[in-house]
Amino acid sequence: MEELKNERLKKLEKIRALGIDPYPSTFEDRQPISSALKLGKNVRVAGRLMAWRGHGALSFTDLSDESGQIQILFKRDSLPANLVELSQLLDVGDFVGVIGKTFKTKAGELTVEASDFKLLTKSLVPLPAKSGLTDTEERYRKRYLDLILNPDVKERFDRISQIVESMRKFLMKEGYVEVLTPSLQPLYGGTLARPFETHFNALDADFYLRISNEMYLKRLIAGGYEKIFEFSVDFRNEGIDTTHNPEFLQMETMWAYADYKKNMELSEEMFSFIAKEVLGKTKFIYQGKDVDFKTPWKRMRLVEAVEKETGKSWEKVKSLTDAKAFAKSVGVNVSEKRLAGEVLEEIFDQKVKPNIVNPTLIYDYPRDVSPLAKTVKDNPSYTERFEIFIAGEEYGNSYSEANDPLLLRENFAQQAKLREAGGLDAHPVDEDFLAAMEQGMPPTSGLGVGMDRLFMLLTNAPSIRDVMFFPALRPKN
Repeated sequence: MEELKNERLKKLEKIRALGIDPYPSTFEDRQPISSALKLGKNVRVAGRLMAWRGHGALSFTDLSDESGQIQILFKRDSLPANLVELSQLLDVGDFVGVIGKTFKTKAGELTVEASDFKLLTKSLVPLPAKSGLTDTEERYRKRYLDLILNPDVKERFDRISQIVESMRKFLMKEGYVEVLTPSLQPLYGGTLARPFETHFNALDADFYLRISNEMYLKRLIAGGYEKIFEFSVDFRNEGIDTTHNPEFLQMETMWAYADYKKNMELSEEMFSFIAKEVLGKTKFIYQGKDVDFKTPWKRMRLVEAVEKETGKSWEKVKSLTDAKAFAKSVGVNVSEKRLAGEVLEEIFDQKVKPNIVNPTLIYDYPRDVSPLAKTVKDNPSYTERFEIFIAGEEYGNSYSEANDPLLLRENFAQQAKLREAGGLDAHPVDEDFLAAMEQGMPPTSGLGVGMDRLFMLLTNAPSIRDVMFFPALRPKN
């Protein structure tokens, strides 16, 4: 590789010696290659040289840009002497702007015969062969090469962009306003997770990268907004696997004067809309599973789902001891769990979740694992909360937001005790948030959607790393 790089560096010196800038600022009046694919048309196209065939009087190369690819003919007799010399210094990987006229070769391939061209960027290292970029981690580290060599990778990320825009389009159609909230926060909250910590030098204070934007969205509802949403990059200092990355994209909504049942309807409609916009249909295959977003979706209480799968009644569980005994009886290890609700969730995760294929709304979660949710009116041990499950994974979380400031303070105090007892995931008390709640927030329901998992689902990607341009990786050094 070093030898090849040195050869290109020598070519770079020769190019400069010709008085040519190998890194100019622009190529005026450029046309996308896709619009230039018309016979007999004068064109100005630019892109990366992807192949080189022939030498001497005739040389052919493939020029590629974001819109497509076209063959270029460099004909010695048709070019000025200085450009003939420059053409001999070009390499695969260089960016070139070409002026010429399209024609068809004897083989029937549409080609641009160059009457003029301009070197736009000299590449100093050769592109690897497509077969040479097979190491998965290397593809993630050098995503730029992955995109160059694998068109299907770029197609996946193009679809991801469509998913985001479709969701935004749906929410705006429903009257939502897009907002922005802080990524650096003096306190963290909104979910149970371990944060990344940093120090804010200008304020001489410890801050956290947000684990959720929920607490700030609620402040905006208290301030008078009624329907808001945000695409937020969140950070959780936890494990990495095929469905988790410490830095991830989440979409969160807040809807004033609505409860979690309204968000059940919204979730169904939104997911179905996105599938139709992006795929043109509600049915698709994800990792060998037939999935259909057609509404209405199946709905089931969390307790009922566990009871149906295990054949045992959870309603008899009255304590953490009872919960752990229940778990043991169904073959689930929960020795590290501190709350009965956590035990129930773990049983669901192991016994029920893997068997869910089509979209299913699992609702009414235990109060002890939902400190920011309203309790179910006729069953206060549970909360007005649901999660979205598809193809064995969770894709969203919603609840009727607790807005009683006294109850919230009590819940925060209980969480603080858990933290002191070793539960590092528990919320610190956020007095600024409680002050907003004391000012008053109308009945509200929030919805959070894990965008990266949705990207996986709608692009048939097996790993969250496949839907992130630059996923978290251990530094090479």
